[in-house]
Amino acid sequence: MANGFVTNEPNRFFSQGFILEDFVGADDTMGTQELIERLNEALGWELRAVNMYAHYAANIQGIHRLQLDPMFNGEATESLAHADVVRRAIVKLGGVPVTERNPHPIVHTTEFKAMLERSLETETKAAEVYANIIQLVEKVGDQEMYDAIEQIYLAELRSLEDLRLILA
Repeated sequence: MANGFVTNEPNRFFSQGFILEDFVGADDTMGTQELIERLNEALGWELRAVNMYAHYAANIQGIHRLQLDPMFNGEATESLAHADVVRRAIVKLGGVPVTERNPHPIVHTTEFKAMLERSLETETKAAEVYANIIQLVEKVGDQEMYDAIEQIYLAELRSLEDLRLILA
């Protein structure tokens, strides 16, 4: 920002030698609250994805295990990393991160196609959630957070495309 910078503390701005408290207006505060809620929604989906992918990696059988076990484990690891980024963003905004996964059921199966279909469903939902979050982050004006969330969104889109191609 010209002539100033945002401090590490929420709602504080340093400009020309002065710290301006609460420079964020009421609309921005409401936007921040909505962003925290959407980030918590994303965190719940990421925590669910960690469990789902680890479960599928453990239960995949037959010839498909050779390809899908590493893929599912990779997705679980990626979801854990995404959860960490989202958790830190929530705290940065002054929120409290959820600790429970999204309650959408994780379907147990040993059928590879059903696993892939459930994975596609999860990645589709994650992409939708992150698409909404990006718009909210843009309104808040935090470029660092925008870049981090955009990277997660792009990773979700890549996973989504990979799953679509595998299922084709």
